[in-house]
Amino acid sequence: MSFWVTSKRVARYGFVGFLRNGFVSLSAILIMTITLFVAATLLISGAALRSVLSDLTSKVDVTVYMTTVATQDQIQQIEISLQALPEVQSVTYVSADQALAAFQARHANDQLTMQALQELPDNPLGASLEVRAKDTSQYATIAQFLTAQQSSGNGAGSAIDKVNYSQNETAIGHLTNIIQTSKQLGIAIALVLALASLLIAFNTIRLAIYTSRDEIEIMNLVGAGHWYVRGPFMIAGVLYGLISGIIVLALLYPLCAWIGPSSEQFLGTFNVFTYYITSFGLIFLVVMGSGIALGTLSSFLAVRRYLNI
Repeated sequence: MSFWVTSKRVARYGFVGFLRNGFVSLSAILIMTITLFVAATLLISGAALRSVLSDLTSKVDVTVYMTTVATQDQIQQIEISLQALPEVQSVTYVSADQALAAFQARHANDQLTMQALQELPDNPLGASLEVRAKDTSQYATIAQFLTAQQSSGNGAGSAIDKVNYSQNETAIGHLTNIIQTSKQLGIAIALVLALASLLIAFNTIRLAIYTSRDEIEIMNLVGAGHWYVRGPFMIAGVLYGLISGIIVLALLYPLCAWIGPSSEQFLGTFNVFTYYITSFGLIFLVVMGSGIALGTLSSFLAVRRYLNI
């Protein structure tokens, strides 16, 4: 008998066995669907959290406020020394006039503040330098460098009035901790559900083996090969994962389309539906690959344990 004919028969017997054990097959598919849905949710939520963190870090910098008497040479020396640091990505100069204009724009509706500002003879604000690091973990090093320059009180360091970073550093640290905790919790939940899926699919295959014990015995007596006997149960396990993956992908499309606009309003630039469409290949591989892997592994373990042939 050719390999192609044998494979077709094995696939047919596996599909028939899958349908014959309808209720237990349904339970395996249900728990596996939940597992794969959680895995897909973790993938999408992880992308959303990374997007939020990226947006936040793009707005964070170390701001070096200069004294009102700082000379242009002193400011330029500080700027050059910052640009020489390997941790620094960019340094933006903000003049005193620009700082005053920005302050007036922020407090345009505060009449008392605007009136007090007009009564001052000179611009009370100094120039500043906005420093962006290549990585958020490097801001502390930059802030320490600037603080050391300020503490020295010599040369250009005497022109530094204040280095403002501590509040931003705290916010970034808190958000990073939240993301790490969410990731660890999500992985733990996914592992528990994956184990549950594995056990249920394993017991489903074991039950199928038990109900087919007479047929298996006859096939052994007539000299059927290992693949011919084991193959149908392996096919059934793959079907559990395949159908579960298709269900999850079908459910994700309308769900992501529904929450897409609200997710963009809540998360800023991240749209769940846009991510689902643009990253469908990755989501498809993760969901279908995980489903087929779980189904194949559970059926392999059951066949190896209960078919000693």
